[in-house]
Amino acid sequence: MNKKLLITRPEHDDTTYYLSYWSKKAIEIAETKGITVFDLSREKANRNKTEGILKKQEPKLVIFNGHGREDAVGGHKNEPLIVAKQNETLLKEKITYAISCKSAKELGPESVKQGAKAYLGYEEDFIFFYEPKKMTEPLADKTAELFLEPSREAMLSLIKGNSVEEAEKRTKNMFKENMIKLLSSEVTKEEASMARYLWWNMKHLTIHGDKTATF
Repeated sequence: MNKKLLITRPEHDDTTYYLSYWSKKAIEIAETKGITVFDLSREKANRNKTEGILKKQEPKLVIFNGHGREDAVGGHKNEPLIVAKQNETLLKEKITYAISCKSAKELGPESVKQGAKAYLGYEEDFIFFYEPKKMTEPLADKTAELFLEPSREAMLSLIKGNSVEEAEKRTKNMFKENMIKLLSSEVTKEEASMARYLWWNMKHLTIHGDKTATF
């Protein structure tokens, strides 16, 4: 049976614009593997379309990019797409990875209670730095790369058929490597601060549900 992936990519501010661009490689790799990709970009990343695809197409892997809170992940202009105790049952039988602040704290465990296979996400704020002068070419931003390449690694790992646990491990290892790289030479105050937030992201990435689940 053909595998299906749903990915949301709002682009209404600097943060979501960067997350969206850094997710494009995941879409390309999925398509080369023959996976059907439902790419909800920009204003298409709304609740109505998200719910419709989850209900009708039943993708087994769901990737959310966007702002979030403890009980929800957001889409275009921060419209809540999935909210705990409202529509989290739509994640039933699915693996979800959310690059979104805090959603693993409440939405993650709640979705697993309602039958989700696994939820990989951040229990606190997901933080990254970027260079404003690189806004027109986010993929050339070496500062953002320190944060967004590791977070993207979990997407790529899941798409390639690795377990949720392996995806988490690869992302955490990459955060750690980048942190060591930053601290291995004389560092500026800004670099020390970046290293601290790489550690923060690594610490707060967590799995709810079946760690051995694969797409």
